[in-house]
Amino acid sequence: MSSQSAAIAASQPATEGLLSKERIVAKPGFNRWLVPPAALAIHLCIGMAYGFSVFWLPLSKAVGIEQPLECAADMGFFARMVATGCDWKVSSLGWMYTLFFVLLGCSAALWGGWLERAGPRKAGVVSALCWCGGLVISAIGIKTHQIWLLWLGSGVIGGIGLGLGYISPVSTLIKWFPDRRGMATGMAIMGFGGGAMIGSPLADALMKRFATPDSVGVFETFLVLAAGYFVFMMAGAFGYRVPPSGWQPAGWTPPPAKDNAMITQQHVHASKVWGIPQFWLLWGVLCLNVSAGIGVIGMASPMLQEVFGGRLIGVDGGIKSLGEDQLKAIAAIAAGFTGLLSLFNIAGRFFWASASDYLGRKLTYVVFFVLGFVLYASAPSAGSAGSIAAFVAICCVIVSMYGGGFATVPAYLADLFGTQMVGAIHGRLLTAWATAGILGPVVVNYMRDYQLGLGLPPSQVYNTTMYILAAMLVLGLLCNLAVRPIAQKHFMTPEELAREKALAHEKTGRNGEAAYSAEQMALIGRGGNPALVLAAWAAVGVPLAWGMWVTLQKAFVLLH
Repeated sequence: MSSQSAAIAASQPATEGLLSKERIVAKPGFNRWLVPPAALAIHLCIGMAYGFSVFWLPLSKAVGIEQPLECAADMGFFARMVATGCDWKVSSLGWMYTLFFVLLGCSAALWGGWLERAGPRKAGVVSALCWCGGLVISAIGIKTHQIWLLWLGSGVIGGIGLGLGYISPVSTLIKWFPDRRGMATGMAIMGFGGGAMIGSPLADALMKRFATPDSVGVFETFLVLAAGYFVFMMAGAFGYRVPPSGWQPAGWTPPPAKDNAMITQQHVHASKVWGIPQFWLLWGVLCLNVSAGIGVIGMASPMLQEVFGGRLIGVDGGIKSLGEDQLKAIAAIAAGFTGLLSLFNIAGRFFWASASDYLGRKLTYVVFFVLGFVLYASAPSAGSAGSIAAFVAICCVIVSMYGGGFATVPAYLADLFGTQMVGAIHGRLLTAWATAGILGPVVVNYMRDYQLGLGLPPSQVYNTTMYILAAMLVLGLLCNLAVRPIAQKHFMTPEELAREKALAHEKTGRNGEAAYSAEQMALIGRGGNPALVLAAWAAVGVPLAWGMWVTLQKAFVLLH
């Protein structure tokens, strides 16, 4: 036996556990269209991270019930963490947002390589345990009024679940849909953007249902969400299948290899990407695109209210001149605006990622940056002119490209670095998201406070900010234009690739040959029970449609 064959044989486990990757290799008759709804089931659950702000106000009066009960002014930070007789500040609760996305990026980077070898089912199960277990720990923190348990539960442990759940389907979907990589990843990552559309109104309804004179209802809501999400995420994890080694869609032929092609048929090991310039260029592309987009999303509601003020309800005057009833009216309109942005965030993930299959990933990002620059630079003029429709349209397209950037980048990575370890490489790239999650809001919030400090009216405090974000997109464009095909020296040798396939437990015969005949391979990826495919899509499609309907109802206030 050769050393290569010995290594492969040695890496094959004697038994296949319920969560093992060998257990989920697809067999003839499995339909590849069952994989996207499995991915959506997980992403729609963890996507509730975007909607956690629905809990901030109720939790800020968990003790006072009717009104927040302030802590003593001289109470220190650590004393506030364990105090049970006064309420938490919204700013303290908001730290969970930072923990969510920092831990998401870090966990995806740390355990992306493990995921490639362990398989998406095991990663999905761990994600479900972390995300839903984190909600349970947070519920205990709410019951005992210990904010550090919320930070630990949802922020840290839940953040790890976010990272593993987010990247769990990426490599699998790209391998199942090599002919439509952008569309496949767009479908799954669309779910992460849509999770809050389902979770936020559901959480609001649950809090109202469980609220009593002695409770704001968040404790019970967390437990119900944890149970429901666990069922959906476990169903998604056990719905995952991976194609056997060497499989490709029937009738599809990979494009011929070219020395200068942006789509390679070779593979880069994840451990080498830190030293490859193209990785850092794409890191900059994602970071700058997300920083600009998240800056707009994070301040969407106050920005609309402060820029247009009374014009939103047909009266003259800035926001400071409005009465209480008028402020409530424009707050409802701003909520509709936020809902409309959510819809464009979701739609952009699918639309732009699918379009990249035809435009190419590099050209798609050129569109993001060039069109984005024009829109960011035009937003102040639309605000000054009082054109609410133009301002809303600008923000909607901007947010669609923010979501599209997330959904397109996995396919971009697969094109450049190959598909063997694209999940692990994607995980490392998500450190750019963690950075952007800090950079974008800091730029927007700091500049807003700075402009207000200079005495500018609220309607003008975002102008300079939009120009700064536009300049960020210019830097992103330069990074994208500099991307070139990967040098040959960075790709794995045939021996290294065989070793990695063995470590990844890909289905092969005893001597490394294909496990299925050509006739059997042709039956994988299509066929199966159509009713099962329909039921799987209905299971994720119905909640998503309900969330969209609720969001459209809110958006109608703005459009009306």
